[in-house]
Amino acid sequence: MVINPTYLAHRTQSSGSWDIAKRRVIQSYRQWLRSAPEIQQMYSLNKPVSELRTKMRTEFERHRYVSQLPVVDMLLFQSHAEYQETLNYWKQLPHVLKYFRPEDDPNAKLPQNFMTGFLEGRN
Repeated sequence: MVINPTYLAHRTQSSGSWDIAKRRVIQSYRQWLRSAPEIQQMYSLNKPVSELRTKMRTEFERHRYVSQLPVVDMLLFQSHAEYQETLNYWKQLPHVLKYFRPEDDPNAKLPQNFMTGFLEGRN
């Protein structure tokens, strides 16, 4: 397999208006959703594609109420960098699985006391 570092690369750009930024966010979101089956196959994830897509949506929803255009551009740049690293297989399996840690789940149960948390391996 030949490594092509410019695969999926494109120039950094700044949005001139909210309409352009919205279009770029939707385009990035669709790219991520379309690549979910490929990511599942590449990294041999034992999670269904629907769970990957749900996690992708939650990552985009985290930044839904950003109200500054330069911040949106920076988030788009980071999203595309993650996308490029993921699809070029520059990440290892733990880098992908970090998005599915149980500690990040808001419904996760906190340990009752220190010793229980210590034995579970939680910090």
